[in-house]
Amino acid sequence: MAAELDEITVKKAYARWAPVYDIVFGAVFDQGRRAAIAAAERIGGRILEVGVGTGISLPGYSATNHIVGIDLSEPMLRKAQARVAELSLRNVVRLEVMDAEHLSFEDDSFDVVAAHHVVSTCPHPEAALDEFARVTRPGGEIILISRVGAEAGPRRVAEEMLQPIVRRLGWRSEFPWDRFTHWIAGRTDIHLIERRPVPPFGHFSLVRFGKAAVAAAAQ
Repeated sequence: MAAELDEITVKKAYARWAPVYDIVFGAVFDQGRRAAIAAAERIGGRILEVGVGTGISLPGYSATNHIVGIDLSEPMLRKAQARVAELSLRNVVRLEVMDAEHLSFEDDSFDVVAAHHVVSTCPHPEAALDEFARVTRPGGEIILISRVGAEAGPRRVAEEMLQPIVRRLGWRSEFPWDRFTHWIAGRTDIHLIERRPVPPFGHFSLVRFGKAAVAAAAQ
């Protein structure tokens, strides 16, 4: 249990990361972030970015879309608010402190739910995924950039050994793909559209889930 994440640990970790997050992770995650934004832009409309953090991705969205950003960390979100003000990002219509596992939005509120490097930081990832699915409209997409851990072998052993350490940094070192497959197996409204690796190191993937259109869901 000591290796599991909890809300207090995550909040503390990202309060520490807030001043340096862009410097440490901005360039490292840039290609994955751009890939996720491009996928969201292909759908467009009303986009929820869960774990918006410092708002580093916000300038990448088209002005024709309406962006809502949430984050569990208030210090991270203050950085996002400052970025929106500095760049006059008028398409960012709302930024709010909120738990990914307990979204306050109504069902079917968004054309796209995007979450970059978020799912594996949630104490209960499947609960967050359920919420993403709930607020995505029929025919919309859930677009993730996520760590995908090894299923077996030396890398899996190393990830499990590192977990008590990286927990203090606010994430998981181990997060096997079967957590996604088990989640989707329990749903009739969600299907996998795409999974492909993105930098760095091949340990992360762009994952796109589609939500069935109303007619398909009723069958």
